[in-house]
Amino acid sequence: MTPAELAEVVLSAAHAVFEDRGLDRSALPAQTTVERPRSPEHGDYASTLALQLSKRVGVPPRELAAALADQLGRAPGIKSVEIAGPGFLNIRLDAAAAGQLAKVIVEAGPAYGGSDALAGQRINLEFVSANPTGPVHIGGVRWAAVGDALSRLLRATGAEVGTEYYFNDAGSQIDRFARSLLAAAQGQPAPEDGYGGAYIAEIAAEVIKRRPEVLDLAEAAAQEVFRVEGVELMFAEIKASLHDFGVEFDTYFNEKDLHDRGELDKALDRLREQGHLYESEGATWLRTTDFGDDKDRVLRKSNGEWTYFAADCAYYLDKRERGFERVVIMLGADHHGYIGRMKAMAACFGDDPDRNLEILIGQLVNLLRDGAPVRMSKRAGTVVTLEDLVDAIGVDASRYALARYSSDSPIDIDVELWTRAKNDNPVFYVQYVGARTASVGRNAAEVGLSRGDADEFRPELLAHEKENELLKALAEFPAVVATAAELREPHRVARYLEQRVAQSYHRFYDNCRILPRGDEEVTDLHRARLWLNDATRVVIANGLRLLGVSAPERM
Repeated sequence: MTPAELAEVVLSAAHAVFEDRGLDRSALPAQTTVERPRSPEHGDYASTLALQLSKRVGVPPRELAAALADQLGRAPGIKSVEIAGPGFLNIRLDAAAAGQLAKVIVEAGPAYGGSDALAGQRINLEFVSANPTGPVHIGGVRWAAVGDALSRLLRATGAEVGTEYYFNDAGSQIDRFARSLLAAAQGQPAPEDGYGGAYIAEIAAEVIKRRPEVLDLAEAAAQEVFRVEGVELMFAEIKASLHDFGVEFDTYFNEKDLHDRGELDKALDRLREQGHLYESEGATWLRTTDFGDDKDRVLRKSNGEWTYFAADCAYYLDKRERGFERVVIMLGADHHGYIGRMKAMAACFGDDPDRNLEILIGQLVNLLRDGAPVRMSKRAGTVVTLEDLVDAIGVDASRYALARYSSDSPIDIDVELWTRAKNDNPVFYVQYVGARTASVGRNAAEVGLSRGDADEFRPELLAHEKENELLKALAEFPAVVATAAELREPHRVARYLEQRVAQSYHRFYDNCRILPRGDEEVTDLHRARLWLNDATRVVIANGLRLLGVSAPERM
């Protein structure tokens, strides 16, 4: 019996109690939930339904809990129900009902853990969005791992998600990039405000290879060639490195298109219609202070030039007009000041900033080698890049390490820890459990042990304490996924895999023999335990897939 199925049984019992007592059934919720008690001694699951309903119907909570317990005690699969405290229901399942979960998981396969918790939501998820002026640095890599994992979680819980990379190929940073490429091509040092690193020389050489005549052009024309060609080359490299990291985007949105299509004027008109624009000192301002910003923001300068914030406004409006109810943007730690102005901007458009716009801030990442931070990339010169991280610890370890921690916490990634094949390496620890379950499956086949037909499965045989512990851990997976998606916290999946599934499986494996010894006859208990072993493999694989990490069958 899954937690969802038990919750339905509890709600059904409540309906029966209300009918018997003539209580107002409109007070009953459409659905309820059950939770794991903090202490295993308190049962398999707990329900607070009696406490929730007591005030609505004027029945003391313990009295209502007693009636619910009596009704639940008659339900198939319920071993016992105890009343605790002011009216908590502590529920124990019988072994057959608990063990049945193993079959449910195996038969569901890749679908286990998914739900419709966020069904009906259309979410635009923008992450990374690094300017095409250099390789993706380690801070952007964090968002690549976390953002991609979050998109998988949101889709697994029923949301319609569009992932998006916004790249800026206009503005002062791109001009500095173009000047840096031209200087490198001419054998000159980088401009004082320009970009350095070996990659600049590499791209400059590739531009010359494409356009051999470029150095014969006037400086302004040559710089424009380096701008157009250089941005194209740099962005192609960014896309390729993200692809190799397992991250793809549904949309790559070009800021220049906003300008070319007149989207900034359109946004300006919309904001003017809402009554939030004013002119001062020849510039056009957005009155964001009306909605909590610390100062009003310039959209168009007195010289007619657009500000970056004007493009932000146009881009937000474009997303909303594409039908996305919620716009989620992931930004680095240095963008914390953007939250107030962006929320105010959404309000200026007439949106609810708490419902339509969500901004997530990620903290810094350090790569450590021999206990000291790695400060510079051999290629980029000033920052550690995606390729540096992958070269140091690999794709799986990189993605797991970056997604394992709450994104609002700074993290240190120790090269020695994340590359060793020991249980103190978190990704190795989890992947090893998956590989062990696969190994058990191969060894079982060699000795003639199979799960057998589903209708021959004997779940009541899974009565050992460690079997029950593992079943409880596996049952939590759908709720973990739903919570991680709702709270935008992929790290919950990683910690669950480590602390609940991997630890419980090791204790099960050490205490409950799955394979027959020597000439020992294969029994229904062996088969039942093989179902549980295979259910564990499903959960490990599904959890790692949500994090974008592989689940190897051999290690």
